[in-house]
Formats: sequence, C-alpha cells, structure tokens
Amino acid sequence: MTTASLDKQPHEVASMFDGVAANYDLTNDVLSLGQARLWRKEVAKAVGARPGHLVLDLAAGTATSSLPFAATGAYVVPCDFSLGMLREGKKRNPWLPLTAGDATKLPFKDGVFDSVTISFGLRNVQDTDAALRELYRVTKPGGQVVICEFSQPTWAPFRTVYTEYLMRAMPPVARAVSSNPDAYVYLADSIRAWPDQPALAALLQKAGWSKVAWRNLSGGIVALHRGTKE
Repeated sequence: MTTASLDKQPHEVASMFDGVAANYDLTNDVLSLGQARLWRKEVAKAVGARPGHLVLDLAAGTATSSLPFAATGAYVVPCDFSLGMLREGKKRNPWLPLTAGDATKLPFKDGVFDSVTISFGLRNVQDTDAALRELYRVTKPGGQVVICEFSQPTWAPFRTVYTEYLMRAMPPVARAVSSNPDAYVYLADSIRAWPDQPALAALLQKAGWSKVAWRNLSGGIVALHRGTKE
C-alpha cells in the first residue's frame, strides 16, 4: 500500500520538514494542546527500554522523542530523512547518534534492534508497507515495534469536532506559531487520509508482525499500535 502522499514527492516532504525544524517541537505542543508530551510518555512506557537495549527511533526529527529511551540507559539511534531536523537535533543533543535514513531502505543490518518505534511519521512515508517490512527486518527475533500515530476518534460526535479542528483551526494556529504554516495544512490533510486503527493493524500483520494490538489515546485522536517479531 502507498499512503496518500497528497501530491508531494519524498524530497518535497523532506524539504518541508527541513523548513519547520527550528520550531517543530513548540508548534506540536501548541497544536496538540499539550497532549504531545503525554503521548511521548505513553510511547516510552510501551517500548519499555532498559539498559543494554538497542532502540531505533524512526522519524525522530530533532530527537526529542529519543530522550526518554536514552534516559533508561538504553542505546537509542534517532533516525530521520530530514537533514534539517537532524541538524537541529544535533545542536540540542550532540551526544546522540542521529542518523539519516529512508524508512523504506533503512541503513541497518538485519535483526539489530530490540525495539523499533516511530511516532507521527509513518503516514509521511510514501510506501507504508515497505516501511513496516523494513522495521521488521531490522528487529531481532522476539523484538517489538511500537507505532504512535494519529487515528480516528472512536466517538462519532467528537470525531466531527476533531475533523473541524484539523481543517479550520489548525491552519490559523500554525500560521501564528510556525515558520511554514503550509506544512501543517499538508499534515492536517495527511491525518484525515490515514487508515483507522483496524486498518493499520492489518498492515502490520501483512508485514509479518504478530501479536498485533492497539490502544487508543485521547479518545482515539492517537492510537498506539504494537507488534512482535517471532
């Protein structure tokens, strides 16, 4: 399956993220009404990193999402396809091994990582199936994947309100706090086009992951999917 690229090629998406790198984390906090920090905590709990574990944090951006893993004593590799994001992350966390990489062709050997995780980045990959297969390839037998991604609110009235926020409120807010508000219009569109919880679970199973399950966060605005490599 190829996700809705919304008429943007991979290099265009990378350039878009390069342009918002400096204020990306602040903008996310504002647009999510502070929920982004809660979601990061839930990802850290699900991954359960510990000393000696090797964790791949894909679509890590400025590596803010990688810090909770590093704090446990695990060795975390933040990986992203946006060089602008990686440069900004290196300024802030020069001790982390930030790595440039394409999610569909990861620069790692087979069976390397105990855990692989990607938060709010999978829907921006042009080929979702290829990315899920690559995450499977680089994971050790017995290892796990944790995916945190926008999804579909489970309560219909709230889903309507949420969709209205994405299309009407997000662009004006983005114009106020972001250096590239058009990027957030794209992101709003990509969220609306993204598969719901059962559909993403099916894609994980198709890529080879077993024991696939998900848990809704914030009423289903975000879903945390998990799978195991047997």
